Amino acid sequence: MSVRKIGILMRERTMKTIYKSESGKKKILELYDQQLERLNVPYKDIYVETSFGRTHIVETGTTKGKPLLVFHGGNATTAYNLLSCGFLFRDFHLYAVDTIGHPGKSAETSLSAFNYDYGKWAGEVIDRLGYDQMSLFGGSFGGGIIAKTMCEVPDRIKRAVIYIPAGIKNSFQLRNAQMMFPMIMYWVTGKDRWLKKTMMPMAVTEDNITDDIYQTTKFSVNYVKVKTVMPTNVAGSRMRKCNAPTLVMAAEKDCLFPGPGVLKRAERIIPNCRTYLIRGRGHMHFLTDEEKKMITEFLEKE
Repeated sequence: MSVRKIGILMRERTMKTIYKSESGKKKILELYDQQLERLNVPYKDIYVETSFGRTHIVETGTTKGKPLLVFHGGNATTAYNLLSCGFLFRDFHLYAVDTIGHPGKSAETSLSAFNYDYGKWAGEVIDRLGYDQMSLFGGSFGGGIIAKTMCEVPDRIKRAVIYIPAGIKNSFQLRNAQMMFPMIMYWVTGKDRWLKKTMMPMAVTEDNITDDIYQTTKFSVNYVKVKTVMPTNVAGSRMRKCNAPTLVMAAEKDCLFPGPGVLKRAERIIPNCRTYLIRGRGHMHFLTDEEKKMITEFLEKE
């Protein structure tokens, strides 16, 4: 392991809080609750204890549907993520988890992105919810967590959809250096235009930067000690042990996890794999109705 990785691991383990201030944490949680209320559907707060810390889950959807464990992206919350998961509410019994060590209502314990701790944690969540197996859905950082889970507890997964995922074939960090200068300028000036410039490589077009995306990103940048390291690529030898039917969806113009490379490696290391290229779009985008239907039908299969 490199000196840089060891330094990051030590820093993560000694971090006492993921927030920059108590007032910032309060603002994040206020936004969280506002976004949950906007779902306009019944939901219930669940807390489960894991060896990594207390984990918060939003239970929603239909109790008549198949259980589905949902993971959100990095430095975001499950409340924000659920705003884009409305197409799942009617057919699934959703358990939307706040990733431990990220903004939200789970413990602030920061796990390593380099090993398989996220997979161990997710396996414990499945166990604490009382299921032998669950289907999983998640994008970006959340997709990376699912990839680690597939390696760590392959027999606990019924089906999986990993969407614009980390952990399969991440891009070289140098490719994303274009986001650093505008981010530094935002930190220095506080001007919104610089934050939007930071987001543009991921969004490709400004139409993909909605008010919800922008506000959630702004709050994270302003009030959270942002995690810049995504779940690292999983070992093919470990992933090949998972025989769960898996749908991998990756975006053609994704600067973080370029679609063609992600799908090519996914086909090589995931035994029961179906792939789909999201053409002409970057990391931030909107799914079409046909794509939402594809996800739903895939997850509903026995």
